[in-house]
Amino acid sequence: MKQLTVTIPAKSVTIGSRIGLANTSPTRFLGLMGKKSLEPGSGILIRPSSGVHTMFMRFAIDVVGLDRQMRVVRIWPRLRPWRLTSVSLKVQSVLELAPGQIEQCGIEPGDQLAVQENG
Repeated sequence: MKQLTVTIPAKSVTIGSRIGLANTSPTRFLGLMGKKSLEPGSGILIRPSSGVHTMFMRFAIDVVGLDRQMRVVRIWPRLRPWRLTSVSLKVQSVLELAPGQIEQCGIEPGDQLAVQENG
């Protein structure tokens, strides 16, 4: 899986430098299922996606809904296992992060994210 670095340039914030890209049917379906935890600075960018679930997950995650231009349109902090986000036509991709990352990074609707491939 490709590894990405995701930042908020306007705030000089690095959200994570170990963000996996899930852009195939198998990687989008599996997402973070089977993982025991998620470290700060790591996560997964699911593209395309208009919403996610936390079925079969063992821990809460922070979820960020992004539009086509990678602008934050929705946030779901600390989404617990066995939950669903709403589905939105505005959301084109979803960033799943360790719980608490939304607050720690100051991620808010309207923030413009930048994505860079590692290596």
